[in-house]
Amino acid sequence: MYGRTTSLGCVLAVTAGTAVLAAPPAFAAPPPPVNSCGETGFDPKFYPPEPIGPGSLPQLPPLPDRLVVPVPYPSLELVPVPDPPPNNTRVQAEPLTDPCADPCPDLTGTDDPPAAGTGSAGHLPFPRIEIEPQPETIPIPIPGPGGVPGTPPPAPVVTSAESGPKTPLPPAPAVGEVGVVSQLTGPGSQNRTDKRWQVDGTDLGIMWESKPGEVAIAFGDSFGKGWEFGVVGGEDWRSNALGHSTDADLSDGMTLDSMVQDSRCHAAELLPSRKIENWETTVIPTSGFAIDDRQYMSYMSIRRWSIVPGMWWTNYGGIAYSDDDGSTWVKDEHAKWHNGFGLSEFQVSTMVPAGEYVYMFGTVNGRVGQIALARVAKDQVLNKTAYQYWVNGTWAPVGSNEATPIADGMAGELSVRHDESRGIWQMTYLDPIRGRIVLREANSPQGEWTEPTTLIDTAEYPKTYGGFIHPWSTPNELYFTVSEWDSYNVYLVKAELRSS
Repeated sequence: MYGRTTSLGCVLAVTAGTAVLAAPPAFAAPPPPVNSCGETGFDPKFYPPEPIGPGSLPQLPPLPDRLVVPVPYPSLELVPVPDPPPNNTRVQAEPLTDPCADPCPDLTGTDDPPAAGTGSAGHLPFPRIEIEPQPETIPIPIPGPGGVPGTPPPAPVVTSAESGPKTPLPPAPAVGEVGVVSQLTGPGSQNRTDKRWQVDGTDLGIMWESKPGEVAIAFGDSFGKGWEFGVVGGEDWRSNALGHSTDADLSDGMTLDSMVQDSRCHAAELLPSRKIENWETTVIPTSGFAIDDRQYMSYMSIRRWSIVPGMWWTNYGGIAYSDDDGSTWVKDEHAKWHNGFGLSEFQVSTMVPAGEYVYMFGTVNGRVGQIALARVAKDQVLNKTAYQYWVNGTWAPVGSNEATPIADGMAGELSVRHDESRGIWQMTYLDPIRGRIVLREANSPQGEWTEPTTLIDTAEYPKTYGGFIHPWSTPNELYFTVSEWDSYNVYLVKAELRSS
């Protein structure tokens, strides 16, 4: 039985015996998923390898073809400052007449789609060890041409301390069946982002309601030409990208109607980055929201990635805004939370409007921080002096102590939603200690928050991260996106929620 076809006509085909919500037979990996255009995608789920023979143990995973030993060496790089102005060239996409045709064969039709590797089969029984010199960039700032003219900071706001006690615990969420609905991006995806926007590999998929009837979805580092399965990178690198969807029926996937383009069949980079290691490696969205006709996006300016998985160092966490439905963005020069000694809060933030305030949940850089909380009046989002920080039961003004954690444990890739129909707050994040994407709920932003309930176990979905909630989820169906590292693409997942 195949999934119902959307207007795009490219939903992943799922046979009855291998539906994602049903447990596969032991040691029987189904064939890779195929969209309705006949293109092969990627399955992020782990299937145990076949046993060698009757009554024997399963095979060991194949060894890699090679092991690379990096050898760093210093490399000086001159960095003109200030930053150059962003490229705000934008073009509209041509109407999509045939959902299975390649709209730009001259740009995307020359290479075969990258396939998942098969390990060391057919090679030597041991890896080939290679030495690979890698530059360690030493940035040196120099005067450059003028950038964007500066703006004066907003007028300071004096706020007083207000009581913010925790609220009683709601019933713990009970999670039923969880399964991948569709692959949203990359080769073989329902949206064919490789053909339509030259997005072969990307991650995150952060969603918010950009206006009534429309959802924006922001992606992280995105790659086109030169992208390979299992290798994050490529010559066509954009630090971020943005799409829009009006698809209200998520049971068969999420159709992207459009992406912001800077040229024909090419998704634009919304928030520019210098792409210089140890200065500003990239700029990654962390959340988004809308107030009236203005869009806001929180982001992190990453100084460098770490060799330690799940760690990175930021320059600051910031807020950008758009007044043209997400087509072009301005990184506000004053709405920035600079990172002191790698320990500052609100480097990785998610922001949610509710009532009179916008609530900002955040952690330090990386995935090893606890969750802090702040709030600001809706008309003062870009004014740092107007924020109040939750400190041990008090909404404290700027200048008070650091915000105190609202929940125990460490969190990465935080996502928060306010379910107005129930008055419940939902939080999902990657728990790096348990190796799981979890769900928690509360009656107020400051909690008490329920204990973590597992949505995704990385033993079943290895190298999976993220967990960003779709704003149109319901009390009984939680839809969220996850990313998988090897395929480096985004998937829509559905979790059934039951009453406790």
